[in-house]
Amino acid sequence: MSFTPAQWTALWPLVVLALTAVVAMVGIAIHRNHKATLIITLAGLAASIWLLWPAAGVASTDVTPLLRLDGFALLFIGLIAGAALVVALLAYDYLETLPTRREEFYVLLLIATLGAATLAASNHFVSFFLGLELLSISLYALNAYPHGRLLPLEAGIKYLVLAASSAAFLLFGMALIYAATGTMDFSQIETALAGAPAALVLPGAALILVGIGFKLGLVPFHLWTPDVYQGAPAPVTAYTATASKAGVFAVLLRFLYRMGQPPPERVILVITILAIASMVAGNLLALRQNNVKRLLAYSSIAHMGYILVALEAAGASRTMAAAAVGFYFLAYFITTLGAFGIISALTTPEREPDTIEDYRGLFWRRPWLTLVFTAMLLSLAGIPLTAGFLAKFYVIAAGDAATLWLLLLVLIVSSVVGLFYYLRVVVALFSAPPDTPAADGPLAWRMPLTGACVLGVLLVALVWVGVYPQPFLHMILGLPLH
Repeated sequence: MSFTPAQWTALWPLVVLALTAVVAMVGIAIHRNHKATLIITLAGLAASIWLLWPAAGVASTDVTPLLRLDGFALLFIGLIAGAALVVALLAYDYLETLPTRREEFYVLLLIATLGAATLAASNHFVSFFLGLELLSISLYALNAYPHGRLLPLEAGIKYLVLAASSAAFLLFGMALIYAATGTMDFSQIETALAGAPAALVLPGAALILVGIGFKLGLVPFHLWTPDVYQGAPAPVTAYTATASKAGVFAVLLRFLYRMGQPPPERVILVITILAIASMVAGNLLALRQNNVKRLLAYSSIAHMGYILVALEAAGASRTMAAAAVGFYFLAYFITTLGAFGIISALTTPEREPDTIEDYRGLFWRRPWLTLVFTAMLLSLAGIPLTAGFLAKFYVIAAGDAATLWLLLLVLIVSSVVGLFYYLRVVVALFSAPPDTPAADGPLAWRMPLTGACVLGVLLVALVWVGVYPQPFLHMILGLPLH
């Protein structure tokens, strides 16, 4: 099969990701060098992001029936590649603390990024499943990467078992949809559904939602989330919480609104239940957490519920909903990467800072890290002048346009509840330091220059998006879902 120049232009961001993984793998086989592998990874990710601009110039392009490189896909590919670039930088200092082989981490990260980017561009069940498996198999290894430690190994095994189970649900759902419609192409499903039997379509859609619900950590498919977040290395947790979820959410949005405009009412009802359960359970379960990574895990469950509100709003205005989802993910990426970046920066060769007590009095020892961590937590809470505030505002605006009053009420009330557990951590940061001298504490480690620069960029981005969002909104609104 020969591609046209426009198709090659649209496909190059994905091609570069694949080539970078191959180059890094060959480089490791020839000579191991941690810094050189990082440079190859960063160069490939940066090139992939740069190639999104010419790809955007060829409008919406179908590359075989499997992939659709429209503005919506390119936006999410950019977010995913950007998150991977930040994670690679954070992982460099983190991996230096491990007495293990480090270079393979970047190959796995690149393959996972390729899988997530493929999900964002998927327009067919085959590309959907291939992208999901590329992402999942890489995460199996990344979660357990420090193989000499018990918690990462436990996290990897739990993710492996539950992800394999969710894949079975997903495949069964795809099979039912195919049996009902005779097609696996998203662009043909809407037409084929007109005469398809509901006895196959609705169970198929439900099973697909179960598989996707696991990947997004939605209630009641969330049980893996706190354990995996706690056990996995902090940079991997940052990637799982951002890039992997963005890819899955992008394909969910595309699939649902290929099923019809709007999707079937029963599907919308199920999404409403998932959104409410995730917002309520995520925030309530986070209230009693003393482990910071578990607290952020339950927080991410709640945030996925918030984004589902914007997804439902697409029934009234697809453009507004896609813009709200895109902007929310932009803000969520910045804040989540920053929060887990702090944990990565404070990790010692012996352990990660786990409990809230580990952060008590951090301001008196690490004022710069405290400033960044506080800003990220306040953004997650939706405090004004941060990216998180505007992200929730646009989700509420989209929900208001679609008259989703029940969902908006739950969103606002649960967000108020969420303030408590974010402020618990903030109060601990500025409290009097513990009696243990800082030199003996788990946070007494000099901040590497790489990590400090990355966190500084994230802090600037957080404030910029929160104070002056117009350039980002203009870009996102210009890239609607086609």
